[in-house]
Amino acid sequence: MQTVKWMMALMMMGFFATASAQEALAPGAQVKDFTLKDYTGKEHKLSDYKEKAGIVILFVATQCPVSNAYNERMEALHKEYSAKNLVFIGINSNKQESVEEVAGHAKENGLTFTILKDPNNVIADQFGATVTPEAFLLNKELKVVYHGRIDDSQRPAQIKKQDLRKALDEFLGGKAITDADTKAFGCSIKRVK
Repeated sequence: MQTVKWMMALMMMGFFATASAQEALAPGAQVKDFTLKDYTGKEHKLSDYKEKAGIVILFVATQCPVSNAYNERMEALHKEYSAKNLVFIGINSNKQESVEEVAGHAKENGLTFTILKDPNNVIADQFGATVTPEAFLLNKELKVVYHGRIDDSQRPAQIKKQDLRKALDEFLGGKAITDADTKAFGCSIKRVK
């Protein structure tokens, strides 16, 4: 009951939201190439990763308790699936989270996948991403093949469905993704108005 009250309070304050499948790029949508800098200032172009089997885009935050609850899981997925020729790219689109804060957060939490800063939430707008964490899996042609949540509970002990892991396994196995569009949940991306 306390958890429900806490989540309701967060929703009322605008910290917690669910991603609308209608707003986000749906499976089959083509992603436009883009270039963003990571927190060291190095530029990364999305098309630079087309030689990989696939690209996992994770919209992340430093201040969101939901995104932070997924730090270990995101890093574990990155380590496991990087060995299977997938690349993981985090994107921070929150206006109030500086490049320095993103760098410190990554170091403190042991996040070794690339994290890019999205000034003015241009790429979040392109993807239609609304919450953190929110995942997109792209194929070599930069088409969305999965969109949504990482799993169904921010509390590891309560996970019943590992949606992103299942999508990655089906994708790498050459199968159609069973649930290609799930509802992401987390803190709303704080956009520049």
